[in-house]
Amino acid sequence: MIDLLAKREVAGMSQEELGRKIGISRQAVSMLESGKNTPRITTAKKLGEILNFDWTELFNDKVHN
Repeated sequence: MIDLLAKREVAGMSQEELGRKIGISRQAVSMLESGKNTPRITTAKKLGEILNFDWTELFNDKVHN
């Protein structure tokens, strides 16, 4: 699975800034980074676009398990 925390840090964004860009709270970003929540497809697409990765990678572990 993609390391969202690392991707966000490479992009130089705070959780709050990323959350604002994709329309979710800082707490929701934290839950996604920790793996406690799985994003909706629309959120995953926005994450991929902003953090420059293939958004489908967020679901690879879910599909292969």
